[in-house]
Amino acid sequence: QVQLVESGGGLVQPGGSLRLACKASGSIYTINAMGWYRQVLGKEREVVAERNLGGGTIYADSVKGRFTISRYDADNTVYLQMNSLKPEDTATYYCRVVGYYCSVYNCDRPGPHFEEWGQGTLVTVSE
Repeated sequence: QVQLVESGGGLVQPGGSLRLACKASGSIYTINAMGWYRQVLGKEREVVAERNLGGGTIYADSVKGRFTISRYDADNTVYLQMNSLKPEDTATYYCRVVGYYCSVYNCDRPGPHFEEWGQGTLVTVSE
């Protein structure tokens, strides 16, 4: 089992900043990618930013230059620093983690692949 705990959402005025955090814990052998997605009611979930094990990152065009994803492997935590927020950034933000469980024997070898999602944290950008 892998658990994800998200934090940092809330209400902010346009032009303001927020930082989201997502910590993964549990029977983790390795994490290959950690990222953030967002969804507005009635629309599909979309990628905001994602960082892989090698340090490669992707950003949605709409957030480039404003959002920064960072990851701390030591404690399996990913952050999303969001600056210059706009009303159109309003959404529920979800953390996504992809990797391998520990094997059933021990955590010195990989087990099955996993993809886990956080519970979501609401970000509202409004006056």
